Amino acid sequence: MSLPRPPHAGMRHVALNVLDLPLVESFYVDLLGFAVEWRPDEDNVYLCSGVDNLALHKVADTGSKAQALAHTGIIVDLIDQVDQWYDYLSENGVKMHNQAKTHRDGARSFYCSDPEGVVVQVIFHPPLSKG
Repeated sequence: MSLPRPPHAGMRHVALNVLDLPLVESFYVDLLGFAVEWRPDEDNVYLCSGVDNLALHKVADTGSKAQALAHTGIIVDLIDQVDQWYDYLSENGVKMHNQAKTHRDGARSFYCSDPEGVVVQVIFHPPLSKG
């Protein structure tokens, strides 16, 4: 007899290894609106958006990244907010990968990069968004 799968509340935590902690922290706090939840020491900071948690861990520059991450996503509640975020981040000099577009499943999104190249998707996703 196998155990039943326990419930979960979705992917609510992402941890990133970063080289320039103050620069990356500023991107997520000043531009994306996360708040500092906890700073246990000078090499680690935990950020919170109110519904999820992002950990930033400073690592030594060894010439290559310690791990790869395809992308992380920021959910928005209304489809029009995708374009508002696109305009806002573009205006603030964030590297954009594509224009906002609507997908076959009704989601709308675009991709950009944080200061160290981690791809961030801003997405209206009907099953998760409130709009």
